[in-house]
Amino acid sequence: MPSFDVVCEANEVEVKNAVDQANKEITNRFDFKGSDARIEQKERELTVFADDDFKLGQVREVLTAKCAKRNVDVRFLDIGDAQKIGGDKMKQLITVRHGVPSDLAKKIVRLMKDSKIKVQASIQGDEVRIQGAKRDDLQAAIALIKSEITDVPLNFQNFRD
Repeated sequence: MPSFDVVCEANEVEVKNAVDQANKEITNRFDFKGSDARIEQKERELTVFADDDFKLGQVREVLTAKCAKRNVDVRFLDIGDAQKIGGDKMKQLITVRHGVPSDLAKKIVRLMKDSKIKVQASIQGDEVRIQGAKRDDLQAAIALIKSEITDVPLNFQNFRD
């Protein structure tokens, strides 16, 4: 039976490359000379450090520009609240989204049931598997998901006949 998976995964290698390029640009920029502006990465968590709120915003801008240049959708970046650490120093946690959230997965399943397309959608962990008898039905399901869900970047993998 033909099927495909709906997932929400960023290319982790490209995210790491974007972080490395952003750090390199930050160290070379004149407006960051003598400041403690940097981005640290641990797995899917990025921590942005800067001297004040303005520079924190500038570091975030550099990161999003580098992500966009490396074809990493910036909607993968879930930006947390800025926190003060010792003195005027600031830090901010940015999480790279991984997996389809459960409420979005339920929304996709409901969308498939309400659409009258002859496919079955099932939640499997952090992804949604969609199965159908015909390849055309699956392609119609992909088109419907792309048009209805725009706030989260979704990928379609494992398309099998």
